[in-house]
Amino acid sequence: MPGIQPGHPVLTQLISIDPERFATDYWGRQALLSRADELPGGFAGLLNSDAIDELVSERGLRTPFLRVAKNGSTLAEKAFTGPGGVGATIGDQVSDDKLVRLFADGSTLVLQALHRVWPPIIEFCQRLADELGHPVQANAYTTPPQNQGFSNHYDVHDVFVLQLEGTKRWQIHSPVLEAPLRDQPWNDRKADVEARAAERPLIEAVLEPGDCLYLPRGFLHAAKALGGVSTHLTLGVHSWTRFALAEDMLRQALEAVARDPAIRRSLRLGVDFGDSGYLRTDIDLVRRSLVDALEAADLDEILRTLRRNARGTQRAAPIGPLRQLRDADRITAESTIALRKHLAASLDQIGGHSTVRGRAGDFALPEEDVAPMKALLESGSCRADDLGLNLARRLVLAGLATVE
Repeated sequence: MPGIQPGHPVLTQLISIDPERFATDYWGRQALLSRADELPGGFAGLLNSDAIDELVSERGLRTPFLRVAKNGSTLAEKAFTGPGGVGATIGDQVSDDKLVRLFADGSTLVLQALHRVWPPIIEFCQRLADELGHPVQANAYTTPPQNQGFSNHYDVHDVFVLQLEGTKRWQIHSPVLEAPLRDQPWNDRKADVEARAAERPLIEAVLEPGDCLYLPRGFLHAAKALGGVSTHLTLGVHSWTRFALAEDMLRQALEAVARDPAIRRSLRLGVDFGDSGYLRTDIDLVRRSLVDALEAADLDEILRTLRRNARGTQRAAPIGPLRQLRDADRITAESTIALRKHLAASLDQIGGHSTVRGRAGDFALPEEDVAPMKALLESGSCRADDLGLNLARRLVLAGLATVE
């Protein structure tokens, strides 16, 4: 089941305009509806109704990989889960028996985190995340005819909505809060959301198979299935923000002022927090110290922190433990060793120690292995004899490399 059209970057499969124009005019700013006939190919290879049936009936899914919703409310987990049977000792596996009845009664099935469980979507999301520079997740929403899973709301991440099967009518409204952060959800602003949803929508359109809708975070949306079962895939893009930079700069500044005995010193006896004049000297001292610490913030340290955080938001490409062991035993001088895809690896050389850091963990390097490791990081692949057979086997067994 191929999920990526050959010869096309992932982003160009989702938007009907030039990527540079998308980056400057639409990313984080405007909604964009791209019709199937404006895109290079459909999305059926990512997920279809047979795949959904397989996932909920044969793969032993547990919560939270599935949610069920109806008329804007999420059902309790016990409404669609049950025991796994003899030998499973699991009490919350998805129950296909219950799902049949719930779906027939108008409930929407929400398959969550498909970027972790369904191979075509895993690769699609990893490729898209690499292109965008922002983490990507995937959920699928399957709705019975003439039903609606969720009422008007906004997300705190950008989304690409890919219509897979059937049709859905979408209504899009402008934000009540521009570019909301993760701790600024829509249900904190229910009254504003309801009022905005009563206004004339920015976009009202029926999405058909192969259509794609981009929505920046904060844009209100609601969708209703029309004449048949409808499935759409939502790719959630969890954008890095300037607020993330601010958080790390403040962390550095607080660590810096904590090293200053003058800032650590106790306030005077008899402190009166109701008298602003009483604390004026202390407040001015702290303000100056924080401003000085912010101006002295270490850019390299900020980047190291963000790189570490970025690694934790995605996973490296899947690998099989059994295959890795088998391949490591069969490495010869002519074998091609490739850096594991989506590893996000870098070489840190601090304090006389060399360490490869990536999504598979940290890997210490002796001095004699630094040069060949640098060459592998730069080229992406090399012959085992150029890398060194011992290093090649260690990298494969550590999950940092694969044998092509």
